[in-house]
Amino acid sequence: MPDSSLPPELPREPEVLIESPRWSLVKRRADGSVDFVSPLPCPYNYGCIPGLGSGDGDPLDVVVLGPRLRRGDRLRVPVVGVIGFLDAGEADPKVICSTRPLRPVDRAGLETFFRAYALFKRGLHRVRGRRSGDTRFLGWLADFTARSA
Repeated sequence: MPDSSLPPELPREPEVLIESPRWSLVKRRADGSVDFVSPLPCPYNYGCIPGLGSGDGDPLDVVVLGPRLRRGDRLRVPVVGVIGFLDAGEADPKVICSTRPLRPVDRAGLETFFRAYALFKRGLHRVRGRRSGDTRFLGWLADFTARSA
């Protein structure tokens, strides 16, 4: 299994780049190109932490909880947790950022979303001819809600 550990240089409050605002149907890459169009809108602001890489070779993914942000927004938001995720056999952790601690309803929503996202990504990989490697939600790698500031 690929290493799904956290990057040791993950800051407590990283600068994030919003690639896909909350409720978007279009999932974009950091360079602005379209990765895919989803059949359902994403309930979260989705982006990356420029300068930090993930196991799949892309910038480290980030989800920002809260109100809809604009594509291209750059902001600093505290890390409250990290979800382990495998994408086509490669470690692809999801950093969860928020200005408030995670609530049980937030955790449940994120877990449900990433389980469904894994199913969608498996189908997308099949359509794109990528049949190797597991794609799935692995669970919480870290919960930072109890960390002191």
